[in-house]
Amino acid sequence: MPGRKTPKKPAGKRTPQQVARTARKTLAGLADPVKARGAERYFKETVKCYGVAAAEVHALARELYDGVRSDWTAEEALALCDILFAAPELEAKAVGALILRRFKTTFPPGFFAKAKGWLASDLLSNWASVDTLCPDSMGAFLVRYPAYVAKIKTWAFHPNRWVKRAALVSFIKLARKEEFLPAVYEISASVFDVDDDLVQKANGWLLREAGKADPGRLEKFLLARGPAIPRTTVRYAIERFPETKRKALLLRTKQS
Repeated sequence: MPGRKTPKKPAGKRTPQQVARTARKTLAGLADPVKARGAERYFKETVKCYGVAAAEVHALARELYDGVRSDWTAEEALALCDILFAAPELEAKAVGALILRRFKTTFPPGFFAKAKGWLASDLLSNWASVDTLCPDSMGAFLVRYPAYVAKIKTWAFHPNRWVKRAALVSFIKLARKEEFLPAVYEISASVFDVDDDLVQKANGWLLREAGKADPGRLEKFLLARGPAIPRTTVRYAIERFPETKRKALLLRTKQS
């Protein structure tokens, strides 16, 4: 990675604690207070940043993963996330989530409760952290354990906004798969009455992805439910439609 020396790999198996310390030390060495303040102002909620570019965060996660890939299982990656998600800085949380996703084909069933615990306890209390964890890792988990699709539907009714958002964005990469569309539309409809822009935007994002698989189904859904759907959700959902159809859908779904 440009601008710093690559940490030397110590002999023997590295523990999650050691990797977490290396991650935070490296991020601190790359910190840019000016960029950090700019990044923090990008969020409505309070977040803390090192001010490290996304490309460098991804490169660090890849490098740290390469150092443990032959020794670790998903259990060590989950333990690493327990540590890094508790860190205040956005980039530290991202490194944990980015390393974790590389073990997604071997997640144990316990990952589901673990993820819910992180979210419900506000360890991932911003949209960026939720969106780094859920589309890849939780999405892969639902493919591996489809019985949990019914369980994640209940997250939409959780009082925590991050759990609610996770219920939606966990299906982002699954929304183009026909077998997941019934769950996508059911979860979408279940949060129409939630007055939270981060939930409404996530819902629109999810519907837009579902529309890529079956635009006709999305259009019918919007027309049938239109007045009940928050306008923010509708606007995000129809972004892929031609302009004339977007205007027509906005008009036909408008509350009277």
